[in-house]
Amino acid sequence: MTTSRVVYAAAHVVADPLGENAPGAPAVVDWDATLAFRHHLWSLGLGVADAMDTAQRGTGLDWAATRELITRSGAAAEACGGRLACGVGTDQLTGVAGLGTVRAAYLEQLEVVEAAGARPILMASRALAVAALGADDYLRVYGDLIRQSTQPVILHWLGDMFDPALTGYWGSADLDKATETVLALIREHAHKVDGIKVSLLDADREIALRRALPKGVRLYTGDDFHYPELILGDEHGHSDALLGIFDPIAAVAAQALHALDAGDLGRYRQLFAPTVPLARHLFAAPTCHYKTGIVFLAWLAGHQDHFTMLAGAQSARSVPHLVRAYHLADAADVLPDPDLAVSRMRQFLAVAGAAA
Repeated sequence: MTTSRVVYAAAHVVADPLGENAPGAPAVVDWDATLAFRHHLWSLGLGVADAMDTAQRGTGLDWAATRELITRSGAAAEACGGRLACGVGTDQLTGVAGLGTVRAAYLEQLEVVEAAGARPILMASRALAVAALGADDYLRVYGDLIRQSTQPVILHWLGDMFDPALTGYWGSADLDKATETVLALIREHAHKVDGIKVSLLDADREIALRRALPKGVRLYTGDDFHYPELILGDEHGHSDALLGIFDPIAAVAAQALHALDAGDLGRYRQLFAPTVPLARHLFAAPTCHYKTGIVFLAWLAGHQDHFTMLAGAQSARSVPHLVRAYHLADAADVLPDPDLAVSRMRQFLAVAGAAA
């Protein structure tokens, strides 16, 4: 396990290719392959952040499947001693809900995560974004949740480039004002906040927030564009990590982080450098579709036997986008079996009618 940084890879789920995984249909998950991938991440010394956006939370993974994922991952983590954090959200709600209903939905999911033995991640909530009239509503709901949790929580700030429904989160579209609200919440409950995951793709803003956090509260970077320098840090501190990009680059990321543990900064930079163009490509706008590229690379890497996704999301990126993802992954040395990757690329191109 990495020692100088606390690191979570946000893991994808593997759909059952024979399931009715059409848009709007209940999720049908291949549990064996899904859990095998989590064991792969743990074997590399990485923690797993589960039931998050990367797992298609809110874009195919419904609450029934999410609850089962959390329970199964909790049992698997306990069996192998793996580090696990799981998302607590409100996605069991349908339609417009008031603040009391949103709070109750969060608490229902918090109970499931705590029963699984995982650290809770209080996810950004679309329902709360609709129900809250301003910053005070966010402070009230989150304050209640933090007090109810039996352990320190990880907060979650997901920018609207990942989910447009979260525009104006924390009560303001002005990010400076939103930051003031987040800091007020954390300062009031610092003893019950392990850290905050920030996914705004703005390195300067993340660094400023990191420096303003109370002592002992971690900044978990969710910046899939600038992660090498944010994790490395500066004389004032560093970011820990909770990243979707660590799903497809897990083995290389683990090597880089072990180099950092050993103080070999040259090796750290050398390993991470070629992964950044891949990350920027996978998370290019519309960023919300990054999961398609991640699952595509998991198939090329041999972690699953097909390129089928929940809600039919395998169609969310173009053929040229995925071809470019393959070339960048190859250049970053994140495909463990190049021959297998080439064979599967040829299959993909043949089905797409683009075989050379």
